[in-house]
Amino acid sequence: MISRWLPLFLEMLLAEKGASLKTLEAYKSDLTKFLEFYSGRLEDVTESDIGAYMRSLSQAHFAVTTQQRRLSALRQFFKFLVREGHLEKDPTLLMEAPKKGLPLPKTLSKLDVEKLLETARQKKDLEDLRMTALLEVLYATGLRVSELVGLPISAIRETLKSDQPLLWIMGKGQKERMVILSQTALKALGNYLEVRPAFLGKAKSSPWLFPSSSQEGHLTRQRFGQLLKDLALKSGLDPSILSPHILRHAFATHLLRGGADLLSLQKLLGHADISTTQIYTHIAQEDLAELVETCHPLAHQKR
Repeated sequence: MISRWLPLFLEMLLAEKGASLKTLEAYKSDLTKFLEFYSGRLEDVTESDIGAYMRSLSQAHFAVTTQQRRLSALRQFFKFLVREGHLEKDPTLLMEAPKKGLPLPKTLSKLDVEKLLETARQKKDLEDLRMTALLEVLYATGLRVSELVGLPISAIRETLKSDQPLLWIMGKGQKERMVILSQTALKALGNYLEVRPAFLGKAKSSPWLFPSSSQEGHLTRQRFGQLLKDLALKSGLDPSILSPHILRHAFATHLLRGGADLLSLQKLLGHADISTTQIYTHIAQEDLAELVETCHPLAHQKR
């Protein structure tokens, strides 16, 4: 029965969908793997049988993409068998495809961030003072790059007048949140504000903290990204792995390693849902594993 239905399915793929020989071989291979796993009659296959097969793939550490492809092949095969009247029910109908885990955020070490800052601080020309202010604020607050380059000058002036280094940000969805500026960030901003008039060009004034001649009226995300890569080269870092968003990740990573909790981090980053912030929990897990490996009395016993 099995040997008869599989060729019929492959013939359908060739005739109705114009599948290539390579595609047909892939389907044949994937479906044969299941038929080797399942020893019963095909008419008796249940959702539990499909689930057991998918778990076996996961336990054998097959790539998620491979698991997804094999389930897709099974879905099309059983859909064909039901359509042709060979089966009454499709056992794959309610099966959920394996999902890829969220990619871990790329980040920078504290040493790499310090290299960037030190390189920017070395010179005292206008560009260096502005770049130092941008970096210090970004690393101190974890702002999105659009929030950083679009900072209004009024917010910064109010912050510098205040006894508390608090900065109110209008983020995604017009939601306001509070971030805290470090003393080094405040100092860098003060130094930059002294030379800010030089960036106004022909304009007498600008509502933006980082004015420019761009259409937006302020430093663009793209230009800041270019300046950051230039600074990476001067700092001996690979510019291909550096972006404003990587520095936002560095802020979150280093804060969490320093003892911050996820709820506080969510508020500082401006995430609407804590599930977005939970991508950083791998950091806490790595640190806990290292702690156990280093400090537990049984960790170094010879087996």
